[in-house]
Amino acid sequence: MTTRKASHAGSWYKGDPERLDEQLNRFLAQVPDTDGENTLPVPGARVIIAPHAGYSYSGDNAAWAYKALDLSKARRIFLLGPSHTMHLAGCALTTHSTWATPLGDLKIDLEMVDELHATGKFQNMPKDIDEHEHSMEMHCPYISKMITTRIEDPAKYPSVVPVMVGNTSEHAEKEYGKLFAPYLFDETSVFVVSSDFCHWGDRFQYMYYMPETPSAAVARAGGGYQLRRRRDVNPTDPPIHESIEKVDKQAMAAIESGSHASFLENLRATQNTVCGRHPIGVVMAAIESLREEGKLDADKGKFKFIRYSRSSDVVDLSDSSVSYASAFAVL
Repeated sequence: MTTRKASHAGSWYKGDPERLDEQLNRFLAQVPDTDGENTLPVPGARVIIAPHAGYSYSGDNAAWAYKALDLSKARRIFLLGPSHTMHLAGCALTTHSTWATPLGDLKIDLEMVDELHATGKFQNMPKDIDEHEHSMEMHCPYISKMITTRIEDPAKYPSVVPVMVGNTSEHAEKEYGKLFAPYLFDETSVFVVSSDFCHWGDRFQYMYYMPETPSAAVARAGGGYQLRRRRDVNPTDPPIHESIEKVDKQAMAAIESGSHASFLENLRATQNTVCGRHPIGVVMAAIESLREEGKLDADKGKFKFIRYSRSSDVVDLSDSSVSYASAFAVL
């Protein structure tokens, strides 16, 4: 029985429990009590998408997803995050029994880990890779905060099932979607999907730009093209950050459509650097699987984005930024 260290505490987020708790309280207090249509938390919102950057960049954005999250019936939380640390064509599971956070340890659902392993579709995360990967750890303080705030009895705190999702193909995402669908259907299961959105700039090797009035050739190619620092001047129609937002909003609209294929087609068209595209794809495929089985009403299972932000507003070709978005889906 081993515990995964909170390896990014003190750097990516505050390591002191009091200061971290104060910060999360501040982030959550800044979120309105309604999204315009629903009171938060939203009843039945058992799936969220939220960012995983350092809290100084995206912690306030993630608060929108966590304030919307419905934990009223939760017994387990599936935490799906992308891999930044190892090549992986499928999915991998933690070998730890506990994940530490400054706000209290999270218990891993070892029975569920064994059940998933029994399918033959999962491998183990090596311990060093597990502790180096940030995409799931960045959600753990929020998860600890929300379950201790909203659930009075510690004996009823939900356990966690961290799942690293690799560079999965469309077919693999559909297969994993079918595998996760029964758990998604279970009203005691919650799914947290970890993803940032556009990583723009030369350092990310992605400088896609959508001009306001594209040439005929650019329009035929999808409406955008890659800028080059040594070739192009800073575009202003629109400014680069407005183009980035347009690219992100197209990806978000594709996710909100509920069509896994539409999301993948959008990514192929723009090459948007959504780092959690594969965890998002797996969950979208799981929702589609439930809908195809007639287990989900037509008005259920579609994501609604409630917050969008960027680390900075790019205006110069030498600049860079990362985008963040939070969403929920009611099942």
